Amino acid sequence: MSDLSIEARSLSKHYGQLIAVDQLSFEVGAGEVLGFLGPNGAGKSTTMKMLTGFLPPTAGSALVNGHDIVENSLAARRCMGYLPEGAPAYGEMPVRAFLEFVARSRGFDGKSAVREADAAIDRLNLSSVPEQPIETLSKGFKRRVGLAQAILHDPRVLILDEPTDGLDPNQKHEVRDLIRDMSSDKIIIISTHILEEVHALCNRAMIIADGRLLVDDTPDGLIARSRYHEAVTLVVEHPEQVASALSELPQARKVELREGELTVFPREGAKLLEVITDAVRENAWAVSELRLEAGRLDEVFRQVTQGEMS
Repeated sequence: MSDLSIEARSLSKHYGQLIAVDQLSFEVGAGEVLGFLGPNGAGKSTTMKMLTGFLPPTAGSALVNGHDIVENSLAARRCMGYLPEGAPAYGEMPVRAFLEFVARSRGFDGKSAVREADAAIDRLNLSSVPEQPIETLSKGFKRRVGLAQAILHDPRVLILDEPTDGLDPNQKHEVRDLIRDMSSDKIIIISTHILEEVHALCNRAMIIADGRLLVDDTPDGLIARSRYHEAVTLVVEHPEQVASALSELPQARKVELREGELTVFPREGAKLLEVITDAVRENAWAVSELRLEAGRLDEVFRQVTQGEMS
């Protein structure tokens, strides 16, 4: 791997009989934005705490830019910015004072610490609250302060646990733009349970459950696993009659009617959109909506983590 890398080797964490992370192995390289997905209790936050040196592994190891997170923890941490779950901070400190403190702890001093804190305040749109104690801030502002301290020293590796948690839609958009702008020359790992985050930000996604890696793919690759991939959904008058007619198409594997929507699933390799559009035109069906399905990530997530078929 290049000098910019994360490598987890059979990383494990046990709490007595409870196995929180079970021999997790993966590698991440420059320019990758990895979405780390899984249900609550899957081991996402535990893995991040081990990668950042906050929690020692029970077994296995991890390297950050070639530095072992246990044997050379300080060198590994210098490469990283970390936004932990809940983003703990010194609540009584004003925002600017806290960020200047973080800057000094990162090796900046004097005017440079002030300059880096001001730059972080500007990038995270905190200019309305710089003198306000952190404990008095809203959840969204606290999250932005947490992200500001993580990026303040321009780290090559960013590990972000639920970075948009508590943000309103406008704030989410701003933070996503910021992460995209930073991503080309960094490694960014984002733990999230928000599936739209994967589409919005990531070029790679891993799904874990019960501490084990289940899937490692691109977001498009994940969506292609959905049974809705390349299906066609219609909202149409007299859907039962239309469903009967469409089920006769040789390209159709199955037709389902749910909550007023009619979905036609293709046989392997078949393209449905054109033949269904032709059928609508020829039969003069009253269609108010017709769409080609890319796939449904929530369905893939359930299927992978629970073996559930929707």
